[in-house]
Amino acid sequence: MRATLATWVAGGLLAVLAMAAVTAPLAELAMGLDAQAVDLFSRLQPPSPAHPLGTDELGRDLLLRLLYGGQVSLAVGLAAAVVASAIGTGIGLAAGYLGGRVDAVLMRVADGVIALPLLPLLIVLAAVDLTKLGFPPDAAQSELTAIARLVILVSLVGWPVTARLVRAATLSLRRREFVEAARALGFSPLRIALRHVLPNAAAPILVATTLAVGNVVLFESVLSFLGLGIRPPTPSWGNMLTGAQELIWEDPRLAIWPGLLIFLTVVSVNLLGDALRDALDPRALTRR
Repeated sequence: MRATLATWVAGGLLAVLAMAAVTAPLAELAMGLDAQAVDLFSRLQPPSPAHPLGTDELGRDLLLRLLYGGQVSLAVGLAAAVVASAIGTGIGLAAGYLGGRVDAVLMRVADGVIALPLLPLLIVLAAVDLTKLGFPPDAAQSELTAIARLVILVSLVGWPVTARLVRAATLSLRRREFVEAARALGFSPLRIALRHVLPNAAAPILVATTLAVGNVVLFESVLSFLGLGIRPPTPSWGNMLTGAQELIWEDPRLAIWPGLLIFLTVVSVNLLGDALRDALDPRALTRR
């Protein structure tokens, strides 16, 4: 019962956060404020009817900044988790179904990526100056480029977990009767893998994708906190913590709110991932 209640609370909290982030422009319109407008005469104001959570160090409404920051942090987390799971699914499916040398090579690559120190590697890659790689300065500094860069970097190092899970599921499925029947009918290996094996391996893919969202949100927050992810004036929960670190003693709420939202998001996603794993694991049903 406790797990069920925690799951419902986590799901409801995530739904509220996502809905609030999506409706940020409506909230901005209803409040009659501009989330990007700087007003140094109103900096660090306490909560009031005009500013429900107060203002930040530049006089911007903190609530609106949190809502727009949620758009970026949640979008990066979901997009990177989906892309990483898609890459891992393709590699794991090929390794498990083809076997032999293909399996050996792909799994050694996956082992190598898992062995890498992910956070230092992401910091180094995120610090690369895109203009030196031939990107125009305007494109290199744009918001979309920063988001796409984070999604690509996290996806390139986040696929091995899904790949190993999908490989294990594929190894157990490729000798099943329905796969043998499809092979006897002359279906191509690609069709068998996509039409017969992949749908039956959906459970580990869903679980891995769900759990990856929380990890990606943390990675985005850390990189943005270090100034290597989403950069101001575009808000994200990570770079909002960066702006608050020098004012932590003067006005701690600037760090408390984004930190609390990151914490609640990661915990909620992990609870949902655990619940989804238990629901899709037949062994969990037998233990009950």
